[in-house]
Amino acid sequence: MERLEIFGVPGLPEVRPGDDLARLIADNAARSCGLRAGDVVVVAQKVVSKAEGRLRDLRTVVPGEEALRYAERIRQDPRFIQVVLEESLRVVRDERVLITETRHGFVCANAGVDHSNVPGEEVVCLLPEDCDRSAAELRRDLTRLTGVELAVIVADTFGRPWRTGIANVALGVAGLAPLLDYRGRPDDFGLELRATVVAVADELAGAAELVMGKTARVPVAVIRGWRAEAPPATGRELVRPRELDLFR
Repeated sequence: MERLEIFGVPGLPEVRPGDDLARLIADNAARSCGLRAGDVVVVAQKVVSKAEGRLRDLRTVVPGEEALRYAERIRQDPRFIQVVLEESLRVVRDERVLITETRHGFVCANAGVDHSNVPGEEVVCLLPEDCDRSAAELRRDLTRLTGVELAVIVADTFGRPWRTGIANVALGVAGLAPLLDYRGRPDDFGLELRATVVAVADELAGAAELVMGKTARVPVAVIRGWRAEAPPATGRELVRPRELDLFR
């Protein structure tokens, strides 16, 4: 593979619950780069969640005792903390921010609950209930609308232990291999690779972020030229199994 192209897809309006997100993507992509067979469509989690109605109005939230304790400790709105706890399996760390494990298996700040890029001062956005299902449904609908087979990544920005700054990662994946496993193959000098598994879905999501940005209102990008070397799977493959996680 010698060349990849990455196109931002501008022009999407503010997405609201119930909107046909696939139609919005297809129509706006047709006016910019178009969609071709084999393209990887990277979609920001925020617009997926908005279309699916994954929003909470904090004015309707009553914090419990646990939320009140955490809120006092880290100086956050207890209603916000209550939503985070409801989206979490467990709290991993509670210093300055809540680091939690979500029902999806993601370990991230505030269970992915976020105020940014959401209309309304008291409204927060949650992660999709099932990110792989969201990706699969978008892929199905985009294929129906465009007549071409493509892949979809639902992506969000996460912080990273031991590294400063956030980076885009794949939450949901449909139509491509999220991992490329090179174990058992020889390296350039004939030595057998023993631990090399590349998270290509995360790398594609990170590349897409370069044209999407955080404030440019470009929630969709198209990556052209990627050819996977493995059969498709889901984003769940990217969550390290508990028994292999050295840091839990």
